[in-house]
Amino acid sequence: MVSDELIKEQFACALDKCQGACCEEGDYGAPLEEQEVDIIKGLLSEILPFLDEKSKKVISEEGYHVYNEETDNIETTLVDGGPCVFMGREKSGISYCAIEKAYYAGKIDYKKPISCHLYPIRVSKNETIGFEALNYDRWDICSAACTKGKKEGIRIYEFAKEAIIRKYGVDFYQELDAAAKNLSSE
Repeated sequence: MVSDELIKEQFACALDKCQGACCEEGDYGAPLEEQEVDIIKGLLSEILPFLDEKSKKVISEEGYHVYNEETDNIETTLVDGGPCVFMGREKSGISYCAIEKAYYAGKIDYKKPISCHLYPIRVSKNETIGFEALNYDRWDICSAACTKGKKEGIRIYEFAKEAIIRKYGVDFYQELDAAAKNLSSE
């Protein structure tokens, strides 16, 4: 099930404005799928060089993931209740994902957790009936992204195209795009 907001609302990250606040703000770490826990575990030695000493210490002492009973999710660990343990900061002040940095440096073939890649789309699951809902996670820290999306005419599902294809495949994305175009023409 795909929320109409993913088709109607516009969005394009504006890192120069928000500085990557989504990696630092909030009460929880990034949701991880079970297989991602093992993937990251296998790649951790390649990711660690892209982290600061504080994050390395947290990973060493607490691990890189936790189970959150409140959300019923496995999530990335937070550093002192704040940023994701995989968040780093460029000299410019903009946050980066150490996993993604390792990917772009050619060290690993895994880009980043799918929940981060899909953002601002959040997936709600009901494992019992095999149901997934894709919803827009509207957050005031992303207001510049909404403004930029409107200016550039990029809808949320278009912004997240690569991540949607990564998660659900090309056929799903093409069907979503066709449905969006059909709804837009009505």
